[in-house]
Amino acid sequence: MTKKVAQYQDLINDYLEHHVRADVDQETLSASMTYSLMAGGKRLRPALTLTTTEMLGAPITQSVLKAACALELLHTYSLIHDDLPAMDDDPLRRGKATNHVRFGAGMATLAGDGLLTLAFQWLSENGLPVVIRLRLVQALAEAAGPAGMVAGQARDIHYTGRKLSLAELRYLHRQKTGALLRYAVEAGGIITNQSEPVMAALSSFGANYGLAFQIYDDILDLTSTPEQLGKATQKDAGENKNTYPSLLGLAGAKQQLEKALTAARHDQSKLAAVSQRSFDGYDEFLAYFKA
Repeated sequence: MTKKVAQYQDLINDYLEHHVRADVDQETLSASMTYSLMAGGKRLRPALTLTTTEMLGAPITQSVLKAACALELLHTYSLIHDDLPAMDDDPLRRGKATNHVRFGAGMATLAGDGLLTLAFQWLSENGLPVVIRLRLVQALAEAAGPAGMVAGQARDIHYTGRKLSLAELRYLHRQKTGALLRYAVEAGGIITNQSEPVMAALSSFGANYGLAFQIYDDILDLTSTPEQLGKATQKDAGENKNTYPSLLGLAGAKQQLEKALTAARHDQSKLAAVSQRSFDGYDEFLAYFKA
């Protein structure tokens, strides 16, 4: 990521470091929650919210930062639960022992539960207007819940071992990974109270960006080493999970990645047209896929 996104990352890390512990009332639970939360990561989702908010003309206040960081709490919960023995049973995340390896499956489950519920606490108790807070809570609940990310995870489990069509795979990943990334973009529009045409273009950009992110992740799982990714690689193939390379081959997956990125760039141009603002800030996020 470039200098501007690195500045957002610093803001996000500083806020998380200094505010999470104040809202946790049990020492081991606090250690487990912060262990995963502060284990690194690109902070891509809250950075997208902050970027979108600024491009739409609003300053990054403490309330905006708190609302954006709520998304990182929820994202980290999903990673902790995804790594559990009952799910993917992964021993490594970001080059460190996963939460259940370090603290046990029970405490890891509670750490995820704590981060999930704290996310909605932070969305509801910041200083943004009440209507904006309610819209953020509703949008994140829909993105993360049984019609969004959780549904995508359920599809991933249910269809393991059964080959999906491209349309089915795309739908699975739009829920599993894309829903939170779409929300990350939409949140900036909600915070700045945008019109329906702008919100529709933001949603489309977020959906296409999220799809590109998942395809790229599938490609990296096949082409990278555990040392490069900080987690086990090529597990999906061994477990007969549905991925773009398994369905289309590596070349086909790369073609789908380019299609998703082309669609995202089209949305970026449309956003500039309907809002009369520059959305060049998204260039930094699109450049992620060239790394």
